[in-house]
Amino acid sequence: MNKIITWSVTVAVAGFLFGFDTAVISGADQAIQALWETSPLVHGLFVMSSALWGTVLGALSGNIPCDKLGRKKTLVIIGVLYLLSAIGSALAQDPYTFAILRFIGGVGVGISSIVVPAYISEIAPANLRGRLVATYQFQIVFGILIAFLSNYLLTGIIPQDWRVMLGIEAIPALVYLLLVLKAPESPRWLLLKHNKEQEAREIMQALGSDDIDNTITQVRESAKRQPNTSLFKSEYKLPITLAFLIAAFNQLSGINFIIYYAPRVFEMAGLDASNALLSTAGVGLVNLVFTMVGISLIDKCGRKLLMYVGSIGYILSLATVSWAFYGDVGGTLVVVAIFVFIASHALGQGAVIWVFIAEIFPNSVRSKGQSLGSGTHWVFAAIITLAMPQVLATFSASQVFFFFTLAMFLQLIFVRFMMPETKGRTLEDVASELSE
Repeated sequence: MNKIITWSVTVAVAGFLFGFDTAVISGADQAIQALWETSPLVHGLFVMSSALWGTVLGALSGNIPCDKLGRKKTLVIIGVLYLLSAIGSALAQDPYTFAILRFIGGVGVGISSIVVPAYISEIAPANLRGRLVATYQFQIVFGILIAFLSNYLLTGIIPQDWRVMLGIEAIPALVYLLLVLKAPESPRWLLLKHNKEQEAREIMQALGSDDIDNTITQVRESAKRQPNTSLFKSEYKLPITLAFLIAAFNQLSGINFIIYYAPRVFEMAGLDASNALLSTAGVGLVNLVFTMVGISLIDKCGRKLLMYVGSIGYILSLATVSWAFYGDVGGTLVVVAIFVFIASHALGQGAVIWVFIAEIFPNSVRSKGQSLGSGTHWVFAAIITLAMPQVLATFSASQVFFFFTLAMFLQLIFVRFMMPETKGRTLEDVASELSE
């Protein structure tokens, strides 16, 4: 059991790189736009959202290496992509080269959002699966916090300080790559893709898995019940719908807008540049603390209750930010409400999304289902990030946050009437219920 925890945490370090890569760009946002004198549209398309379009590609195609090469080799590949992107984007001399290198890192992020939850869910016991898969989300928000703090501490270190902000990611990328080279392959993948029962059994034994014979029997029976490896079949309609909706609502909350543009939002609320960056670091800290709370509760309270709490918190905090901007109330209320928003996200969507998507698809199509859910997540994230500079130039901040508030009312309806509870159940049991 200790080895299951060890390798789950080790593999989840990919989430740290995911979070760092996602958030570090916020420190370079305005400096790069001023340096290369790009228009809002070009800045949004080539600079700010280039990594996200790479993430879309990685998420939509990541099931291919995940299924063909295996979970472990795919985990190694994303480490290489992160390392290349960190070094290259820090050295870029124009927005287009920068966009290409950020795009490469984004591919790594997209693939990681498929392979890491899949890998951890496939080695973890049912009673710990939620917490162990959620360590991926913990690492994401830890990476976000370190990126924000790093940006704050590196500000002014050299004239083009953004290059150091981006390039420093190469250090954790190299550490992750060296660690993951020693990870075992997923035993479920070995059983399903290569029928290597003996090798799968040896890995389970080495990991200290419980009731190995029963697990192997369940995996084989599940494959017989759901042998179809094509995702878009009528029997998978419900899990497809659930994955699409939870992923879409995740981004319609405005979370990536806040992560990418937090300094700009705080400056719009009246904070000076230094306090805006410091408040952004506060966003990362709140995210980390409440993600830890969410992880501690997800296997006790269940996925659905956390989504209820998160949805209500979203609605209250987003409505407050919209009202504060509308009434020109001031920066303090906006900062507090954004912190409540981040706490709500960490307890709800942040803790649940990757766990839930990893649980609802059968073994035979899990990576494809995660590709669909993750791809949906990142398509919405990319569109919002690309459009936001132009949106902020066209609409008021109050109108933007009001839109996000309305979207979260719809999420609350989704949680109430559609979302099933999956806590404490085997992957095979959940898939059997949702795919009939």
